Amino acid sequence: MNENTYQERRGQIETYFDRTAVSAWEKLTSDAPLGRVRTTVRAGRDNMRNTLLSWLPQDMHGLRLLDAGCGTGALSVEAARRGAEVVAIDLSPTLVDLARSRLAPEVASKIDFRSGDMLDPELGRFDHVVAMDSIIHYQTDDAVSALSKLAERTSTSILFTFAPRTPLLSLMISIGRIFPRGDRAPWLEPMAEEKISALMKTHATLTPWSSARTQRISSGFYQSQAMEWVKS
Repeated sequence: MNENTYQERRGQIETYFDRTAVSAWEKLTSDAPLGRVRTTVRAGRDNMRNTLLSWLPQDMHGLRLLDAGCGTGALSVEAARRGAEVVAIDLSPTLVDLARSRLAPEVASKIDFRSGDMLDPELGRFDHVVAMDSIIHYQTDDAVSALSKLAERTSTSILFTFAPRTPLLSLMISIGRIFPRGDRAPWLEPMAEEKISALMKTHATLTPWSSARTQRISSGFYQSQAMEWVKS
């Protein structure tokens, strides 16, 4: 991992989600009416979340899950309802506070919301890790290196999403870069599944891990691909 590029991107992401985009994300992750573009993004995110949840056990009692980049906590809540003990962490303290404010009392004792670095080893060990849309702003080698660090503390599966290399996504990213830097999110870093798989082989930590299911979700301006790694 290139610590300089990783830390630089992490700082940009934290600034954007904690200051610039909080109100937009609060609305996006609620039931409030949205414009056409953001409606497609909401639908895509809901579809992706349901896909990742379908790859987790229905009964998660006795299992520990890390929701890495938890945002407003929707996936954490569903995992907790299945019985999981969840550590939900995000770079944005403001989003984490919003997640806490929405937390249903029946799952409050099962979710430990934190703001900080998902790679912090003091978070402990996990049976499953989910990183939904939380590595999409990093270069591929940095993203795989980050996942390898998570793998050191994970016993069963890692589920993550990435921005697939498609002509449509490349066009949308180019359009997004037209807007003033202060008004836009840190740009996505499209990844190729083949490169992710090749980079896996360069990390000793990932030797016992292999790729399993993949699923692409395409919903208007939401273009994302899920990948499952399992430990043998």
